[in-house]
Amino acid sequence: MSRQNYLFTSESVSEGHPDKVCDRISDTIVDAFLAAEPQARVAAETLATTNRVVIAGETRGPKSVDNALIEHLTREAIRDIGYEQDGFHWQNAEIEILLHEQSSDIAQGVDAAAHKDEGAGDQGIMFGYACRETPELMPAPIYYAHSILRDLAAVRKSGKEPLLGPDAKSQVTVAYEGGKAVRAPQIVLSTQHADGLSSADVRRIVEPYVIAALPAGWIDERTVWHVNPTGKFVIGGPDGDAGLTGRKIIVDTYGGAAPHGGGAFSGKDPTKVDRSAAYAARWLAKNIVAAGLADRATIQLSYAIGVSDPLSIYVDLHDTGKVDPARIEKVLGDRDFVRLSPRGIRERLGLNKPIYARTSAYGHFGRAAEADGGFSWEALDLVDALKSALA
Repeated sequence: MSRQNYLFTSESVSEGHPDKVCDRISDTIVDAFLAAEPQARVAAETLATTNRVVIAGETRGPKSVDNALIEHLTREAIRDIGYEQDGFHWQNAEIEILLHEQSSDIAQGVDAAAHKDEGAGDQGIMFGYACRETPELMPAPIYYAHSILRDLAAVRKSGKEPLLGPDAKSQVTVAYEGGKAVRAPQIVLSTQHADGLSSADVRRIVEPYVIAALPAGWIDERTVWHVNPTGKFVIGGPDGDAGLTGRKIIVDTYGGAAPHGGGAFSGKDPTKVDRSAAYAARWLAKNIVAAGLADRATIQLSYAIGVSDPLSIYVDLHDTGKVDPARIEKVLGDRDFVRLSPRGIRERLGLNKPIYARTSAYGHFGRAAEADGGFSWEALDLVDALKSALA
């Protein structure tokens, strides 16, 4: 039996965190290629440090997405995040672009042929998870850690809180009683700020937003606050700490509350199952929980490079299921029910679109499905089919 009374902590980082700056740039490049050609291939990695950005990787797509366009889009992404400081400025940063053609050896495994469907872009395992802790069917600690930073970014960008900077981190400890998330005994928030502010000054600015982001009553007189515990956070972003694409994969997913396959998402087109199959696994897990088949669900999918169908499908309902997990595995493995090949996932979820820059901060999951196809893997469009198949 699972524990009923415990503390669990998750962290988030803002769009101005050095690693998230890199994720944003890499996903902006993915969007540029997919906007020009939906079948383009991209694997773009970014490094950022003091007034310097290096972009490397492999692409296959139209010549219209050239280095001049990529440099322009990179500067616009940095500008939108909010960096206009001496050590990292959207206008002045040196940008080096080292993208080259995708390996023909990889391409031949992925491309469809006369008697072969498109294969996975790499081997690997991917996980999806859902639970009833929040209306969005996400674990509470990571969901509220994201909410805090997203709200602070909004008031910073609107000009309501001009003393806050782009770089920030949050951490929320949630107390569970009887298996339910009930309060936040510890809050950690470090945010970049204008020079001259003390930690107490920063807390006065951010505290109302933190309280508003959490459920009513979660913060009380027992809650311990740690706001800018180092005392000063003026130098931030890539000027304070180098960033790399794909270095915040637990922040991107479930905050450590569920397994992670190890592959990052950002910078990859959807032929890469690191990204597309992780989205599909979340979609399946969320629809299973929403269908009332379980209160918690973990899905694992595995793939081999060049092979279309998943090698295995594993379902864990964490002793909360209303049906045998093996029955769900059988249904999900039926190609007539849902196709979990890379092509099948992309077509069902509409992934060959420029929808990825928006995923690069505040989590890839627990967001609302959008009219243009963004966050399509959050849609609850499989509920009825699952109920029917498992009746």
